Amino acid sequence: MRTADNRVGSVLEQYKVQLADLYSPGEVMAIARTVFADQLGWDAARVQLDQHLALSESELLKVYMPLKRLRTGEPLQYVLGTVEFHGMRLHVGPSVLIPRPETEELVELVLASGKQRLRILDIGTGSGCIALALKRALLTAEVFGMDVSEAALAVARRNAAELGLAVNWMLADVLLESTRLPQQLDVVVSNPPYVPVKDRSTMTTQVVDHEPHIALFVPDEDPLRFYRTIARKAWDALVPGGELWFEGHHHHAPDAVTMLADLGYASPRVMRDLSGAQRFIHAIR
Repeated sequence: MRTADNRVGSVLEQYKVQLADLYSPGEVMAIARTVFADQLGWDAARVQLDQHLALSESELLKVYMPLKRLRTGEPLQYVLGTVEFHGMRLHVGPSVLIPRPETEELVELVLASGKQRLRILDIGTGSGCIALALKRALLTAEVFGMDVSEAALAVARRNAAELGLAVNWMLADVLLESTRLPQQLDVVVSNPPYVPVKDRSTMTTQVVDHEPHIALFVPDEDPLRFYRTIARKAWDALVPGGELWFEGHHHHAPDAVTMLADLGYASPRVMRDLSGAQRFIHAIR
């Protein structure tokens, strides 16, 4: 141990020292509070008020050991192994992207649309976060989750089993000509890879070095490849009036809308996320 003693304050000081090069002071404290909550069940107030308290050796190990992985840049969610998403606790790991708050916004938009939602397909499901959130809110809907990664689907299946939610998981590469989508769908939703490779230099090492590149990046010369392929296949799979929803890159979302209009979709539009970025794309078959 590198802590001066077993006090909570000494552990917090080590978090500040060892993570200073990776995170701001506020972020470090948020990470430490999350670790204490996850490992010891402490809330933020107790962490703040009980810094003089001495931890037992087992308690010290529980809150100190995650620091060894965190200081390598590994994301907190992978270190703890779970993340909160839309009221669910989901398992995550290096084979899946960490679900973001923006994707929770996408789920809310789909749920608020008011359209009939009897059959739903989530393409690039990863941890299953979108598919599971929609199934949890729409228990009578038939939900499909598709991914090219068997390792990702293993995580999604585990999440579904622990939540007691029945989703039809599909191992398939949507980019392949031979891949066919389920038919008579009311909703196709996707948070596909959309970050151009050239943007890697602007991203944090926590993302670039640890999250799966297959779920992040697209070629610089064709940033719309997933949107275009999914939209073309969804045209045949969606019922008339069915909805197509995407999460997207703020620079390329307007181009995706133009592409959807050219393909014949009705009312394609960009919607902003809570930060004001052009994030979500919606169109009607």
